[in-house]
Amino acid sequence: MIYLDNCSTTKPREEVVKIMYESMMDNFGNPSSLHRLGMKAEKRIREARKYIADFLKVDNNEIYFTSGGTESNNIAIQSFVNKMEKRGKHIITTKIEHPSVLNIMKYYEKHGFHISYLNVDEYGYISLEELRNSLRDDTILVSIMHVNNETGSIQPIEEIKNIIKEKNPNTLFHVDGVQGFGKIDISLKASGIDSYSFSGHKIHGPKGIGGLFIDKKHVISPIVFGGNQERGLRSGTENVTGIIGFGEAVKIMSEKYKEERQYVFELKEYFGNRIREEIDDIRINTSLDENSSPYILNISFRNVRGEVLLHYLEDKDIYVSTTSACSSKGTEKSHVLESMGLKDEEIEGAIRFCFSYENTKKDLDYTVEVLKESVTEIRQIIMR
Repeated sequence: MIYLDNCSTTKPREEVVKIMYESMMDNFGNPSSLHRLGMKAEKRIREARKYIADFLKVDNNEIYFTSGGTESNNIAIQSFVNKMEKRGKHIITTKIEHPSVLNIMKYYEKHGFHISYLNVDEYGYISLEELRNSLRDDTILVSIMHVNNETGSIQPIEEIKNIIKEKNPNTLFHVDGVQGFGKIDISLKASGIDSYSFSGHKIHGPKGIGGLFIDKKHVISPIVFGGNQERGLRSGTENVTGIIGFGEAVKIMSEKYKEERQYVFELKEYFGNRIREEIDDIRINTSLDENSSPYILNISFRNVRGEVLLHYLEDKDIYVSTTSACSSKGTEKSHVLESMGLKDEEIEGAIRFCFSYENTKKDLDYTVEVLKESVTEIRQIIMR
């Protein structure tokens, strides 16, 4: 099997699976219980929180556990809007955000807020000048993803924050970091980010567990109420096993991510160049330099339906995706590629390849050969 859908989810590392199994057997106590088993579970949660806080170079009490990136985005954005709406009802985001952000914005639009959606260029980068011109006295929040989940474009987070600080220092800044966490360097403190979301299953950890950084200078109200777990921000019995697995994944990642990132960057560059040289009539939608994530490569094969090509590859035990996993079962075309100005045939023929440390050049050589054969066959069928 050649798995190239690592943006959708990653295979958990063996060490993560092992420690999760052990935790289910030995750390099954409720962390809120006062007896020894509860205290043992609570200790393991503290350890995992520290691994993540140390990796992000923030304080332990600035890290909150959630069920994943979608919930983290919802908690941050809705809590900030609830806190700030008396100051204004203007929010800035981009046209290429994840649905967990865009759908929140649609909700607030229906409730009297004005949302400014920043445009992007042909490779998915915002205009800093447009951002500057969009900021107003009543702008309460800017929400921009660090790394786009479909094309891998990396937004200049520090420059964005500098512009916000210059134009309206009262505006809060949320960053969707799900595709960037552990893959693209970022300094939350130096960048002045107010909140940052991330997820376990994108870094070879378990599904159903995520995290949210909120700068400790902010006191915000929860959007879910209950037993006051996670210091009252996210009530509900903690996912102890998931948290322990998440912490282990971050612990391993902190030791290996720079080496793995360089390895994956070389794989992406090699793969992209081979496809560009050996397959005609394509459009590479991701830059092959360091301005995009080493882990993501989006390519349009003209006169080919991406969904058909995906199944051709699947028949050869190669797994890719056509768009983000959260949107792939819908009928609408990619809002990201549409915002980048791609033609319909380029959007329909887009495939997203997402790499990991487990992939090899041999894997990619085989994938290129299968792609060449499949694209040729599909085009011949279409042209008949």
